[in-house]
Amino acid sequence: MKIQITGATGFVGQNLLNYLEDRNFATASLSLRKEDWKTNFDAKANAIIHLAGKAHDTKNTSEASDYFKINTELTKELFDVFLQSEAKDFMYFSSVKAAADEVTGILEENVSPNPKTPYGISKLKAEEYILSKELPQGKRVFIIRPCMIHGPGNKGNLNLLYGFAKKGLPYPLAAFENKRSFLSIENLCFAVEALLVQDIASGIYQFADDESLSTNEVIELAGKSLGKKTKMWKISKGLIDAMAKAGDSLKLPLNSERLQKLTENYVVSNDKILKAMGKPFPISSREGLLKTFESFRK
Repeated sequence: MKIQITGATGFVGQNLLNYLEDRNFATASLSLRKEDWKTNFDAKANAIIHLAGKAHDTKNTSEASDYFKINTELTKELFDVFLQSEAKDFMYFSSVKAAADEVTGILEENVSPNPKTPYGISKLKAEEYILSKELPQGKRVFIIRPCMIHGPGNKGNLNLLYGFAKKGLPYPLAAFENKRSFLSIENLCFAVEALLVQDIASGIYQFADDESLSTNEVIELAGKSLGKKTKMWKISKGLIDAMAKAGDSLKLPLNSERLQKLTENYVVSNDKILKAMGKPFPISSREGLLKTFESFRK
């Protein structure tokens, strides 16, 4: 089976490429950066995995139009090419943010999408276009909505949390109690392989580890990876909110969006993909996070 992957140079792309090659899949990278990318499209590939896109910019320095140009319009072009190709499967990596920026309870695939940011809206618009098209017989389409992805070599908010533990700094947001879902890169790759080789129906599938954890628990896991006990400070939520608002205008590391990411409740259901695969994920939430933190130390 030959798999063509866009965004193969990114964190997810590199891991997925290695994972599939280790399991004897033939893989090829397709760069969408050049205007003539269609000339390099392999119309005889068995599956297209579309990872390329503009990631969410938490510093809010990106133009809204950039998200729609890359995440929406480029996806439309690629999907149209897929429809005319011999490829059987199209896998589009969207985001849970295409469904909701804030979650009350547990997020499931059947929620009525209501994204608020250009990033989430641009992802949803691409989803809507894909779902609006009639699929030729024998083809399948998977819209993947992953939650926060992590793994060895990953950069992002987990690096920030790890930094507190490594430097022995007190974590100042311990007063916020929350639960949120994470996704180990190992579980992501495992689910992608299942979609490729099993007889699974087209549709929207959320990818998330089994257990949701609080940010405080994640900080404690970071300390555990270092053999340290992390100090936790329960500073007034009102004071923290004021500091985050100041960070919005002063461009400080702590701003309102980052505070939300660190302290929000964002629990994502993975029931649909687990039932479709008929088997559990290979690694637990805690095991995956410990692996990620240990990779930072190494």
